[in-house]
Amino acid sequence: MSADVFVATCDLAGHVRGRAVPAEAHDAVLDSGLGWVPANLGLTAFEEIAPASPFGATGDLRLMPDEATAVELAADGDRPGLRLYLADQTLPDGTPWNCCPRTFLKRALADLREATGIEVIAAFEHEFVLDGLPESAPFSLRRYRDAEPFGADLLRTLTECGLEPETWLPEYGERQFEITLAPGDALRAADRAVVLRELVRDLAIRRGLRASFAPLQRPGGTGSGVHVHLSLVDAKGDPVLFDEGRPGRLSHLGSRFAAGLLRHAAALTAWTAPSPVSFLRLVPGHWSVSGAFLGERNREALVRICPTRPGDPARQFNLEYRAADATANPWLTLAVLVRAGLAGLTGGDVYPDPAVWPEEADLADVPRLPATLSGALESLREDRVAASWFDREMLDCYLAVKRHELDTVAGLDEAQRIRKIADVY
Repeated sequence: MSADVFVATCDLAGHVRGRAVPAEAHDAVLDSGLGWVPANLGLTAFEEIAPASPFGATGDLRLMPDEATAVELAADGDRPGLRLYLADQTLPDGTPWNCCPRTFLKRALADLREATGIEVIAAFEHEFVLDGLPESAPFSLRRYRDAEPFGADLLRTLTECGLEPETWLPEYGERQFEITLAPGDALRAADRAVVLRELVRDLAIRRGLRASFAPLQRPGGTGSGVHVHLSLVDAKGDPVLFDEGRPGRLSHLGSRFAAGLLRHAAALTAWTAPSPVSFLRLVPGHWSVSGAFLGERNREALVRICPTRPGDPARQFNLEYRAADATANPWLTLAVLVRAGLAGLTGGDVYPDPAVWPEEADLADVPRLPATLSGALESLREDRVAASWFDREMLDCYLAVKRHELDTVAGLDEAQRIRKIADVY
């Protein structure tokens, strides 16, 4: 192997960071990892360590690469090849660190499995904008062709890296596109989401373009989100969400899982829509989320029951969580959804089956999401169940990071805030 090695994690701001070594050190790095420090968890989207972070100048960690996450990036022009690994952040002796986002997802999945015997199959849909293309119509062949050779190169790169692309299409917003990956087990799906964003940005630069996954590019514009699809299977791999005789064809188990998502919706958005401008997108009439309700094929529902194609409906049946964007860490996004779903499954009568809102419905009375990130952070603080999912230092660090990001943009007008976020995502 001749390519250098980059060992990476994804932080609380959704940014991928890590350390690199020459190819000759590959085997040693797989065995013992690379040095890291707790203070790095306090980095904000604007590359500053949040002053209120609980982690200071002391302490040491290791970035321990997971060999199963290996991605080989071929050399391209004057850019050399690279081998990328995603890592768990561990204590120096290799034991798990309670504040590692990837470990947090692993533990959520393990707790769901232990309590219910259920496994999660997940898929992430990403929308993003490609700057540097001419203007073109939404969903048009022209936009699709204008993005070449980027589009063909992206599909080839994702395929070569084992990410299994499913669809690549021009979207509704200006210069907006969508890329979807095949469903997979939850940890692998989140790993793929972390890597996907980096591969898109890297390829865009190499093709003279600029890719932005920010929630908005300008005031009043079409937003870019991340839709997280969730299927549940039992220990034998059989799907458990489908029941032909129930409302929305959603099983009782699936309904209770959705009840957890809805009951903790406000707190969830503090993790899944965590930028200072994310909530400008989550408003009625934007085909994003107009309220915390379970909808049958309704694209303004927080949780949508997706339609099925011809064939076995049980194998296709899934729930779509729609209040996420790419300023969030994929491991944390999926973990909090699993935690909320588990609360619904095990919480008894506190989590009654939610109503399934039909495709056409008056949504005036549905519960609303927080209007701002500040409101979502306050909801997280007040939701004792949701707050209990986290190590105290991890939660304190997250709140410090997000509040510092809010303080950083506090003096800017809406257009300036949107631009500042767009520039770093």
